[in-house]
Amino acid sequence: MRKPIIAGNWKLNKTIAEARELAAQLTENLKGIEDREVIIAPVYTALSAVAEVLENSPIQLAAQNCYPEISGAFTGEISPQFLQDAGCQYVIIGHSERRHLMAETDHFINQKMIKVLETGLKPILCIGETLQERENNQMLEILSKQIKGGLANFTTEQMSTVVIAYEPVWAIGTGKTASTEQAQDAHFFIRGLVQELFNPEVAEQTRILYGGSVKPDNVDSLMAQQDIDGALVGGASLKAEDFIRIVQFEI
Repeated sequence: MRKPIIAGNWKLNKTIAEARELAAQLTENLKGIEDREVIIAPVYTALSAVAEVLENSPIQLAAQNCYPEISGAFTGEISPQFLQDAGCQYVIIGHSERRHLMAETDHFINQKMIKVLETGLKPILCIGETLQERENNQMLEILSKQIKGGLANFTTEQMSTVVIAYEPVWAIGTGKTASTEQAQDAHFFIRGLVQELFNPEVAEQTRILYGGSVKPDNVDSLMAQQDIDGALVGGASLKAEDFIRIVQFEI
């Protein structure tokens, strides 16, 4: 059985005080969660403060990005080692906003993935197609390219802590959501790619999250799908009540 993951990506939101308050609400209401993993990803400036709030809580901490070096002359960047020092267990890598707004390439994303693993953190590799790519019947080609690029030169051992998040770009922050069938089809294809690159055992144990406008009213049907192992939640993770309901999904 793959243990579900519900991860909240707060993006560029919440001051330190606001982040502490939201984290406190979540820890209070999600005590004793054992059958699923809960992760939140605040902005860099709030990581240490939120880590303090999460202490002795089942909720884990993630960063939204990193740079593929440990230290050096890289002004404005942050390394996996410093994220670990701030209390992180996970790092989100290759989010569509970084691919499209910051022009991150599959090769650069792969470098980050490798450095995150070397540091002992767990990467969440984001992949997904744009609306134009979907309408041009390029979805499978794009997903294949991003998976193969992001996981290039990985061993089966390294894959043991890798999480993949499928986020159809056209469904992020738009209010649109892929149908449960569309989401399941994409996840099934991704799992098949992982099997092709590694083996059936790795494919079976790899957790694949859905990340396209997940909300309290659609999480149950999404989580009922065979190959959907969790959710990467954006806007709804900024409201305690909504995120708590998503974490408490029922199949």
